[in-house]
Amino acid sequence: MTFSTFYDIISITHYYIKEYRKEENMVAVSYNNLWKLLIDKGMNKTELKEASGISFNVMARMGKNETVSLESLEKICMVLNCNIGDIMDITTKKEKKSFSTIELFAGAGGLALGVEKAGFHTLGLVEIDKDASDTLRRNRPEWRVINDDIANISCLDLQQYFGLQRGELDLLSGGAPCQSFSYAGKRLGLEDARGTLFYHYAKFLEQLQPKMFLFENVRGLLTHDKGRTYKTITEIFESTGYTIQKKVLNAWNYGVAQKRERLITIGIRNDLTNQIKFTFPAPHEYKPVLRDILLDCPKSDGTPYSEYKRKIFELVPPGGYWRNIPEDIAKEYMKSCWYMEGGRTGILRRLSLDEPSLTVLTSPSQKQTDRCHPLEARPFTIRENARCQSFPDEWQFCGSIGSQYKQVGNAVPVNLAYDIAKQIKLALEELL
Repeated sequence: MTFSTFYDIISITHYYIKEYRKEENMVAVSYNNLWKLLIDKGMNKTELKEASGISFNVMARMGKNETVSLESLEKICMVLNCNIGDIMDITTKKEKKSFSTIELFAGAGGLALGVEKAGFHTLGLVEIDKDASDTLRRNRPEWRVINDDIANISCLDLQQYFGLQRGELDLLSGGAPCQSFSYAGKRLGLEDARGTLFYHYAKFLEQLQPKMFLFENVRGLLTHDKGRTYKTITEIFESTGYTIQKKVLNAWNYGVAQKRERLITIGIRNDLTNQIKFTFPAPHEYKPVLRDILLDCPKSDGTPYSEYKRKIFELVPPGGYWRNIPEDIAKEYMKSCWYMEGGRTGILRRLSLDEPSLTVLTSPSQKQTDRCHPLEARPFTIRENARCQSFPDEWQFCGSIGSQYKQVGNAVPVNLAYDIAKQIKLALEELL
């Protein structure tokens, strides 16, 4: 597409931004002209980011040829003294098949949002928590959010409930909390998992037989109950007709300014293994740090420290912890923890702008897992934690402050989910 006037550029840019979310597959954006222009001007991406005042997230989106705001484009053009047409191309793509997905244990939508962003159409999400369900409905009123105990759903005729034929669903996603099984020294089947939340995930698999599934969990699932829990889970997956691939992925490698490891298990239905090949996403070249996401973060609610704790944290330098303050003050604060073995590096831990966040937790102020803000003696706000989880700023959370912290802390980082879902979509496209 060529632009005849500056006003044509503004008009079409406004149009594709407005239509982006609902018509993402119809418009292709390329910034190759921008990267060539930077080379001509002897400037790198970091220098452009700093000179224009755009965020790391904007640069990351442009690196993946995704749409960004008109304001960001105008800032770049001001720095480079050029028109928008000099830095981007817009083309129309042929409409592609929209793959279908159902998500279980959906929480506040981190995984679902990443999967949607990769091009999947969400048929339903099951979530027992009312606040998390309200969050999903508030941000995506078009989604079918089922606020109920999954045990009340998995016992239904799921094909009729979701209007699907057996084998028609493209992707089942979600992750059940870790629970032990009862063992009797034998290979366990699906009915032996009854009483666990995983049982209901497996029932969805058994009934709907989706082409692929995504099961995410904490890394600790691999070693839970001496490894027997995950071994049993994979055996049940295999008994329901799936071939399994697994890998531990660190969100920091996938455009998330946070060290957060997740165990990702991918299943391909056995009758499709000769047609579908799944490859886990490759790590990104650049790994973002807190400087990339905190400095322009919108204001939001948060929980402050007590006055006593705030004054102690004022003594801790960015990147430091209890060993970096006077011993008598640390000993008084730590009390019995002072005599514990180990490094206790989570106590009075203050993060630095030049490192990623540690794993975002469900509560902002726990004594042995502190994550103090680099520039102010306080915990991260809800929106700052959401940025660490790569939620977009427009994604709003419902419920009390405590509930919102919990929803954000329990979420799958959006950018990690997106990279995984893109690879799943590539695999499914081999069937077309």
